[in-house]
Amino acid sequence: MKLHVTGATGYLGSELVRLWSDASTERVDVRDTESVCRLFERVRPAVVIHAAYRQDDREVTADGSENVALAATSVGARLVHLSTDVVFDGRKGSPYVEEDSPSPATEYGWAKAEAEQRVALAHPGALLIRTSLIYGGAEPSKHEIAARDPALTFFTNEIRCPVQVGDLAASLLELAELDVSGPLHVAGPDAVSRAEFAELIAGAPVRSEPAPDTRPLDCSLDSSRAQAMIRTRLRGAREVLG
Repeated sequence: MKLHVTGATGYLGSELVRLWSDASTERVDVRDTESVCRLFERVRPAVVIHAAYRQDDREVTADGSENVALAATSVGARLVHLSTDVVFDGRKGSPYVEEDSPSPATEYGWAKAEAEQRVALAHPGALLIRTSLIYGGAEPSKHEIAARDPALTFFTNEIRCPVQVGDLAASLLELAELDVSGPLHVAGPDAVSRAEFAELIAGAPVRSEPAPDTRPLDCSLDSSRAQAMIRTRLRGAREVLG
């Protein structure tokens, strides 16, 4: 599999490259349509895993994702696009499945939901992976660093399904070789609050309080469909950290 990884220096991208050492990782500004197209024309990847993002940059998140999808289409590459659980507002009352319509509560969630729509139009065969909080790599993730900061407060009713980065990366590499497209949820099986997740990381109690109404609440994902397709076992945060 001739693989190109966008965001190869990021937390997930680094793990993908560690597992697939001959992946193409040349950096490109995904906001520049022509630059992305020129890179893919030269590299000619069979598969692109789009892991590049900036949480505070809608142009990178939405425009950049569309540019990557268009460029992948132009060279006939399979596309695995990374999305997020916060395309949902967490008001459903049960884990989200792939058929649930996005309902973001944050600017980042809106940008990622828009990215999903634009990617699907530009590359109808793209696989849209919704995942959750990523942790557990060789270096601490931003969530692990935050959990050890005694000045921070964590929400007791903001529920997520954290996924260990190696589990996620291995799952993506398996899914990249399968004939599956559209939204797919790939996250850990344990639905935990941000407060519990921080306590599992820190190994001690943390400051906590309920989330404000403006936050996404229970964004737990049902990942059973993906788990049935792959050999990699998606482990829960309580198993990995407990």
